[in-house]
Amino acid sequence: MEFSHRLRVYIEDTDAGGIVYYVNYLKFMERARTEFMRSLGYGKGYIFSSDLMFVVRDVAVTYNLPARLDDELEVTTRVVRVRAAALVFCQRVHCREELLAHGEVTVACVDRSSIKPRRLPAEMAVKLQAMEEQEA
Repeated sequence: MEFSHRLRVYIEDTDAGGIVYYVNYLKFMERARTEFMRSLGYGKGYIFSSDLMFVVRDVAVTYNLPARLDDELEVTTRVVRVRAAALVFCQRVHCREELLAHGEVTVACVDRSSIKPRRLPAEMAVKLQAMEEQEA
């Protein structure tokens, strides 16, 4: 299952030339992952009440074309791997039909107080594994 999140490029997302600054693609991907998890019932309220956090462990992004001021972007997110204490997402940023950037992001599940790795909550792991299997 691929989740889609739309957003607009604002002036604060761009450099002096009106082109999206490269690091902002990571922000766009973060927003899409957050909305994806929220759509599954795992919003910030759930995350905090479960005493866990997700932290980015690895990220690799390939930039193909620039996004510009006022572009409407679509950021897609899908789970490609579920591990005991981590999730791997494939994410793509499109403008109209053009692929601007794509990447793979690994997030680790950690305990909020100790910031040490911890297993995903069981029902979350089951739900996300079902999505991973649909993609295989």
